Amino acid sequence: MLNENMKAIRKSKGLSQEELAVKLNVVRQTISKWEQGLSVPDSEMLISISEVLETPVSILLGETVMEPKADDLIKDISEKLEIINLQLAQRKTVRRKILHWFFISLCAVIVTIYAVLAASNSPYLSWNYRDPETAVMGAAFHGFEWLFVRLAPVMLTGAIVGIILTRKKV
Repeated sequence: MLNENMKAIRKSKGLSQEELAVKLNVVRQTISKWEQGLSVPDSEMLISISEVLETPVSILLGETVMEPKADDLIKDISEKLEIINLQLAQRKTVRRKILHWFFISLCAVIVTIYAVLAASNSPYLSWNYRDPETAVMGAAFHGFEWLFVRLAPVMLTGAIVGIILTRKKV
């Protein structure tokens, strides 16, 4: 039992016989003899083996430890990949919802600004432009209105396309 358990635990830890021998200050052949059941380590060495393999002595001497089978490893990996895929799908859904509501908000803001500009009917046109501060404010309002009227249709179209592309697919 000791020999089988020692070999299985060593392999599960990814250690070669040589690496384990170096950690225990013995030659590789000694590890080989222990694992083949040709000899047995003394009690002090057994404690050292348990410390190096990070396994209680009772497990080394107890029941047979089974080496993980390839099917079990594949099953574990596939379960972890499934969890990762679910997390990625959830992130994608959240990102899509955020973008969807961003585009809806953008449409609402564009329509609101356009309505305010249409209702105000360019009041800056009747201002007295002899005052420099008023002239600067009037020019700024006119520039904003001019730029917004030309860019708003493009931005609104883009936002509507964004709403359509990010809607929940049934």
